[in-house]
Amino acid sequence: MNIVCLDLEGVLVPEIWIAFSQASGIPELKRTTRDEPDYDKLMKWRLGILREHGLGLRDIQATIATIDPMPGAREFLDTLRSETQAIILSDTFTQFASPLMKKLGWPTIFCNELEVGPDGMITGYRIRVEKSKLSTVKALQSIGFETISAGDSFNDLGMIQASKAGFLFRSTEQIKKDYPQYPACETYDELLALIRSAL
Repeated sequence: MNIVCLDLEGVLVPEIWIAFSQASGIPELKRTTRDEPDYDKLMKWRLGILREHGLGLRDIQATIATIDPMPGAREFLDTLRSETQAIILSDTFTQFASPLMKKLGWPTIFCNELEVGPDGMITGYRIRVEKSKLSTVKALQSIGFETISAGDSFNDLGMIQASKAGFLFRSTEQIKKDYPQYPACETYDELLALIRSAL
């Protein structure tokens, strides 16, 4: 039994923090897991910037409301889900993901949770499980699934490496150079073909 595990941002939807960086005019917030492998370090840094500028959850959600899935993402996901099980594994947060899941036809997503104060300021976050993508892939394998994974960033490499097949989708030149053993592609048609070849 196969299950496909997909990253969310950079694969199915644009990067939320990059969009918010542009909307808020704070260039530092463009930094993502493509740039910083240590997610905890990245999030603490982001929360510090939000506090410094007095920005809360509603400000970010207002930007998220304007984000649409990448062209072709919904059709790709619909086709994939008609052929096999698929799940989105993301380091984003339920408070960010819900509007995007609606636009993608409510696929299953496992992600994290923000801690928000009464004033709407983000005070912290709860990671579902350490190394969540890798841990989830291993847990799925432990209950009889063979996993096929695709992502674009440093935090996707664990699940890609642990799966029976793993693919880089619209990744950075550096990651593609450092991990040449994983097929890299740029279009949903190419990704679908790679997944089908592994099923």
